Amino acid sequence: MKIAVFGTGNVGETLGSKLVELGHEVKMGSRTANNEKALAWVKKAGAKASTGTFADAAKFGELIINATLGAGTIEAFKMAGAENSAGKVILDLSNPLDFSKGMPPSLFISNTDSLGEALQREFPKARVVKALNTMWCGLMVNPRQLGESHHAFVAGNDPAAKEAVKQLLQGFGWKPEELLDVGDITAARATESVLPIWLRLYGTMKTGAFNLKVVR
Repeated sequence: MKIAVFGTGNVGETLGSKLVELGHEVKMGSRTANNEKALAWVKKAGAKASTGTFADAAKFGELIINATLGAGTIEAFKMAGAENSAGKVILDLSNPLDFSKGMPPSLFISNTDSLGEALQREFPKARVVKALNTMWCGLMVNPRQLGESHHAFVAGNDPAAKEAVKQLLQGFGWKPEELLDVGDITAARATESVLPIWLRLYGTMKTGAFNLKVVR
């Protein structure tokens, strides 16, 4: 599959590298076609990796992964062009973190709205699926490293889009029963609200190698 990854940070690089390893063609998108971090990633990742602007990546990808900082998500997709995401699945990993008052960050959207919903509203022809935003990127692509079962939440308005995301995640090693469908995109209000406790736990444990597990 041809996949676009928006974002040149640790999350984008981790997802992009795993996707290339699995045989996908990946174009990393950023504000400029010659982003230094993206070019360095392409050099490491090999022949199936490429880079370009957000618009270049969106045109290329059959599926788009949003690994931008939450504060820049809407702008990144505007730069990509609504016509280039129309009809496509957007796997949204971002969180609405506000670092303006230092650490730990707060959420700049919460309770009655979410970043996932804002993205879907702004680009109604895209098929936004919120998933994997409640964990460290190392676990996103290697869930088995914890040694026991744990869960990822999947939210979105389009059942077929959610199924496409679940299939992609199973390629990373997630078991079908670990992918919990929590409903439409409004459920992103809940999953994004996991971040305050996640950040506290990260600060306490000094590692991102942990996750939530629903026991029933």
